[in-house]
Formats: sequence, C-alpha cells, structure tokens
Amino acid sequence: MFVHKIDEELELKLIGLEDVEELYELADRSRDHLGTWLPWIEHTKSEADTKDFIKSAMKRYGEANGMVVCIVFKGEIAGTIDLHELDWNNKKTSIGYWMGERFKGQGLLTRSCKALFTYAFRELNLNRIEIRADVRNTKSRAVPERLGFVNEGTIRAAAMLYDEPSDHVVYGMLAGEWHDDKD
Repeated sequence: MFVHKIDEELELKLIGLEDVEELYELADRSRDHLGTWLPWIEHTKSEADTKDFIKSAMKRYGEANGMVVCIVFKGEIAGTIDLHELDWNNKKTSIGYWMGERFKGQGLLTRSCKALFTYAFRELNLNRIEIRADVRNTKSRAVPERLGFVNEGTIRAAAMLYDEPSDHVVYGMLAGEWHDDKD
C-alpha cells in the first residue's frame, strides 16, 4: 500500500475500505463547510455512500487511472487529495482536494499537495498537473498560488454549482517548473 511520510505528524495514505467510517464522519462533521463549493457532499448521506466512493477510487487506482490519498495528521484523516484521471499519453492529471473543517488553516493541505505533486512528477513521470477552482473560492485557489502554479486563465461557466454556472480559474504546473526544495 502507498504510504508517504511527510514528517513526524503528516503522511499520505492510499485510500482503502478501512477508511470508510472515519472519512464519512469527517465529511459529515464538515458538511456545512464543504457544501459551499463541493456539491457531492449533498449526496454523501451514509457510510455506504462513502464506501461506494472508495470502491470507485480503488477501481480507478487498479486501472492506473487515478489515485486518491488520505491526508493523515497525527493519526487522523484530515482530508483527501484526488489525482483525477491520469492521462498517460499526455503525461498529465488534474487534482481535487478537500479538508475537514477542524483541520483548516494549519498548512496541511499545502504540505500534502507539495509532497504528492513531487511524487507525481518524479515517480509517475507526469509532465503537467492542473488545478481548477471556482473564481470565488479564494481558499482553494490559495493552494496552487502558494505552490507557484501558473494562473492560465479563467474558463467561463466551466461547471454547474447548484444549478448556477461556475467560472473556474485554471492553474498549471509543468515538471520542469516544479521545485520541491530538493532540487
């Protein structure tokens, strides 16, 4: 199983069925916080829904078409990062992430993304990582901005958010631009 220790407090762990209860409880406790930008929370009504998501993530991982990792802080799941579809032909992926409300503001997401992006560029040999966020979601946008991603523009009406068009800022990073403090 994939486990990447970042430091004494923080690690990334490949999502698994053993995480169903803890992940559901974290999402459920963070429901109001997550619901502003992540409509999937409305459809996560039970541990069974979380189990279905994890099974889907495990299937994608088994097919080398994605990877969801849990952010584990001091032994507790704090959130997840998802490498969405892995486009091996073009050596690229896009990223999604969320943190439980009580874990926000500690830099955990930025540190975790940095470690996962280094893995994606160095070990998976990807050339491009893309992050999209609603133009109004300043907290989510702060992560790629802190990590030096390039703001590549805005896609108008990129998605529907609660039946309303959502404009997305697109951030991109290329392998040759990535600096992980080990260079």
